[in-house]
Amino acid sequence: MFQISIPRIQRFALILGAVGTVLAAVLWGVPEAAAFLTGAALSLLTIESWSRIAAALNPEAQTKPSAAASGVFLAVRYLIIAAAIYVTIKVLGVTPVAMLLGLLTAFAAVLIEIAQQVSKK
Repeated sequence: MFQISIPRIQRFALILGAVGTVLAAVLWGVPEAAAFLTGAALSLLTIESWSRIAAALNPEAQTKPSAAASGVFLAVRYLIIAAAIYVTIKVLGVTPVAMLLGLLTAFAAVLIEIAQQVSKK
């Protein structure tokens, strides 16, 4: 059985976000780096919202967040992401590629965590 760690995934996502932001600044410039950083921040928000849903569904958890509130936040985050993409593209005048790459940091962090767990077996 895998022992997936949300704090470790969050740490990986933070590291990937920081490294990606620096790389974006060097390769594409500051506006694209800001777009990447915004995407990475929203990606961290996604990790948090999914971990709250999982905690609310865990019957053995000692403290549970409200499942309804977590579900509403999970749905509302798509509106937040859409608004952030729109504002970032309009205000910074960048293409959405940098932000979309930033949004993938949570996915990459989960893949790193899974790869570590598989390599321990």
